[in-house]
Amino acid sequence: MTHTRRRSRRSRVLVPSAALFVLAVAGCSDGGARPSVAVPTPSSEAAAGYCEKLHEELPETVDGLERNDPSPDSDLTAGWGDGAIVLRCGVPRPARMDDSQSKAVDADGVNWLLEQPDDADAGAGPRFTTTYRKAYVEVTLGTEYAHDITPLSAFAVPVKRTVPDSL
Repeated sequence: MTHTRRRSRRSRVLVPSAALFVLAVAGCSDGGARPSVAVPTPSSEAAAGYCEKLHEELPETVDGLERNDPSPDSDLTAGWGDGAIVLRCGVPRPARMDDSQSKAVDADGVNWLLEQPDDADAGAGPRFTTTYRKAYVEVTLGTEYAHDITPLSAFAVPVKRTVPDSL
């Protein structure tokens, strides 16, 4: 009899615990919804290698946003928030780098070409691409960062560690 009572007490405790666990897991699921981005094709094997190393060094949070890598899974892409910040490594050299009127910013020792969206891309935020590096790293920010380069600071140390200067 004592054995039966223990089992029933234990069952009463385990059943609600299991139900709470299932609900907690279901509540944490994002339903698989991740932003989708085009995976770049690096210009060389060396550039691809720098990008793979960069991917390993990227932070888990940027400007308070948790890492949420876009689909498809790739060592050449990363993201934070729900697409608010997207990084692609191994992108082609932007044509605007040849324009002497192009704007650039420095964020903690890494130089970035600034490209503002055209009127047709009114829903897009600014795009930044590293300059003077052996692989081009592009960071696209959401519209909430239209006048804020703060997130770029989070990438300065990883970029400097893994993507050598081209000078």
